[in-house]
Amino acid sequence: MPEAIRIVPLAPRHRADWERLYAGYAEFYRVTQTPEMRATVWGWIQDPAHEVQALVAETADGRAVGLAHYRPFARPLAAATGGFLDDLFVDPACRGQRVADALIEAIAEIGRARGWSVIRWITADNNYRGRGVYDRLAQRTMWITYDLKPG
Repeated sequence: MPEAIRIVPLAPRHRADWERLYAGYAEFYRVTQTPEMRATVWGWIQDPAHEVQALVAETADGRAVGLAHYRPFARPLAAATGGFLDDLFVDPACRGQRVADALIEAIAEIGRARGWSVIRWITADNNYRGRGVYDRLAQRTMWITYDLKPG
């Protein structure tokens, strides 16, 4: 990772960059996301009582070029708490510079400090570039996920 990049908690000064990055993340996964939806997530992250937290990778001039949203999750079978990495996105112009590695390592550091037993995330099967990073940093599991829409 270039020395000019540092990982910091998301702050109000990052709002415009975060909006751009999060919109890029939604576009990558072909998810319709409105400004109102982003405003809701922004509100969650800014609320210290909400479980969702965020880090950004920023340049020396304070421009955010990567984001990571994470939260704790209970692991009843293990009687432990883990960390869940919900969203990870790096500006396409900054890829290949280990920005994603630095964001994941920062979350792992938070997990160590909080006693989390695991950091877990999911990705799309066809996210080949991202999976290359993940395969280098973590162990792929054999778990299959399901979604049930309760409505």
